[in-house]
Amino acid sequence: MTKDAEKKDNKAQQYGVTPQSVDFNDWYNEVVKKADLADNSPVAGAMVVRPYGSALWENIQRWLDDRFKASDHESLIFPTLIPMGFIMKEADHVEGFAPELFTVNKIGTEELAEPYVMRPTSETIIGHMWAGWLNSYRDLPFLHYQWGSVFRAELRTKAFLRTSEFYWHEGHTAHAAEDEALAEVRMILDLYHEFCRDVLALPVVRGEKTATERFAGAVSTFSIEGMMRDGKALQSGTSHYLGQNFSRAFDVKFQTREQKEDYAHTTSWAISSRIIGAIIMTHGDDFGLIMPPRIAPVQVVIIPVGRKDNFSEMVAEGEKLAAELRAGGVRVRVDKRDGVTNGFKYNDWELKGVPVRIELGPRDLESGVVVVKNRNSDEKETLPRAEAVSGLAARLDAIHDWLYARAANFMLEHTTEVDDYETFKQKLEEGHWVRAYHCGDAACEKQIKEDTKATTRNVPLDDAEFFNERGEGQCARCGQPGAYGKRVIFGRQY
Repeated sequence: MTKDAEKKDNKAQQYGVTPQSVDFNDWYNEVVKKADLADNSPVAGAMVVRPYGSALWENIQRWLDDRFKASDHESLIFPTLIPMGFIMKEADHVEGFAPELFTVNKIGTEELAEPYVMRPTSETIIGHMWAGWLNSYRDLPFLHYQWGSVFRAELRTKAFLRTSEFYWHEGHTAHAAEDEALAEVRMILDLYHEFCRDVLALPVVRGEKTATERFAGAVSTFSIEGMMRDGKALQSGTSHYLGQNFSRAFDVKFQTREQKEDYAHTTSWAISSRIIGAIIMTHGDDFGLIMPPRIAPVQVVIIPVGRKDNFSEMVAEGEKLAAELRAGGVRVRVDKRDGVTNGFKYNDWELKGVPVRIELGPRDLESGVVVVKNRNSDEKETLPRAEAVSGLAARLDAIHDWLYARAANFMLEHTTEVDDYETFKQKLEEGHWVRAYHCGDAACEKQIKEDTKATTRNVPLDDAEFFNERGEGQCARCGQPGAYGKRVIFGRQY
């Protein structure tokens, strides 16, 4: 082991985090807890989101909510409980969600004539209400969404990724025509892509799901797929065209311009708190998190470095520096903890992934300088204080760009084009995504999943940022002609 490698190994041991290469699952679970993002709860399968994790989710909500409102979407609030009969009205929907439902059979001591379910999603109850609100084409489009939590029974839970209760927005829109609904679906998919790329520094692939992987009850489902640093895929957001399926089930109809009766074309879409899992697993390293600067709850931490006799003075100077940064719109924290070593503070904030650390000591103060360290670098810089402040925005942008490039390069390096089934299976076993032609047959897709534990992630769109090449070929498993005019992404998933 080289000296640099030994130094990093010792540092990782000091953090008490299992290296990713040793056990990625343990690394993830330890980072979630030790970085104070979330903790286990007394409710089986559910998590408690701690203040640091909650602040991250609030930043995510704020950005998305502003964009929804800017595109004329309106928020509303629906009950958590949904009558069981509503779920039963749409056949594919009930088949898809039945194994995951939480059921309420009793209120107080009274047995309910009809049980409720804790909402797994809200298409049904929203459709019921729309039926009473919609009369004419003049009422459309309905552009609605809500923030809240949903409930789905999970056999294997993992904080942020798969929990029995998780947090999201769910968008629901109704339109007079199919083309308008499809334009909505695509607009939202592109918005999610922009959010991941420009805010979270996450490279994702936009594409359409195969029929087997569609949302229960949808005509078509589109997704953004990201690769985690263990090579697994994470579905990071979805946008669904529901056609008239739910409208027919709930009688959501209207008078057209031609004075005829028709059913609304509806959509639904969502990003959930599992996007926090994507941030952790795409950007983390052996020392913990690396927060994307544009969404980080704390973008800069200031560490006052002083002795007992001048520590309070250094804290005061740190607060002055923090005020300068806040005036420029920076989210900053001064670590005022007394009786804690500087080394502990450095490690603690690196574990939490704060993008930039500034150290401020008495000698630095006298010289008019500060010591600056980026989370993604081992090097420290000593800079004039004014330069450190004025250059901070560019520094944060550079960290964002570095994170995106690192993640994109990793995804490209761990994605392989294959044409034969043995290589297909081998590459998946090695932790790669596989790009292969696929016949589109559900039975073939099922056999691939049984053989490899991999699923189709999506069929990349022609204007997707990655893997958008068109071509013709034979299914890697069965040899039948490919059904999509391009290669399909396969991968093991979270």
